[in-house]
Amino acid sequence: MNIRIGNGYDIHQLTTDRPLILGGIKIPHSLGLLGHSDADVLTHAIMDAMLGALSLGDIGHYFPPTDSQWAGADSLVLLDRVHGLIRERGWQVGNIDSVVVAERPKLKPHIPMMRDRLSSVLQIEPDRIGIKATTNEKLGPVGREEGIAAYAVALLVCP
Repeated sequence: MNIRIGNGYDIHQLTTDRPLILGGIKIPHSLGLLGHSDADVLTHAIMDAMLGALSLGDIGHYFPPTDSQWAGADSLVLLDRVHGLIRERGWQVGNIDSVVVAERPKLKPHIPMMRDRLSSVLQIEPDRIGIKATTNEKLGPVGREEGIAAYAVALLVCP
């Protein structure tokens, strides 16, 4: 069996006039993430990790912010397209591990639903997707609640 590993990172600014969407789930909060698509940093980091594992570039190459067709796009739709690129090349997701860095809101209650939503798109069992949440201990832009960041690692396997 061949294996490949990739990592991904994303950060978006918080704003008052957008919904907060993480892992494909709309999370109740007074602030949302600013971006060309729905600005789902978790899903974006996962996509970049998957693409990176096969040296396929990053999501900006496939879904550039200069292209109006991706304005307001649902990141789960984009994830499905990235998953298609992976599968076209004969690879499948072994597992994903990720962490979301945000001061607020508390994300723990939403993690099971995020895992279910992501695993459905990726056609894998939810226990193959790790999602952790942490704060930045009030340090930097995330700590000052100016934004939310996410990191992800994807293991791809080719049977």
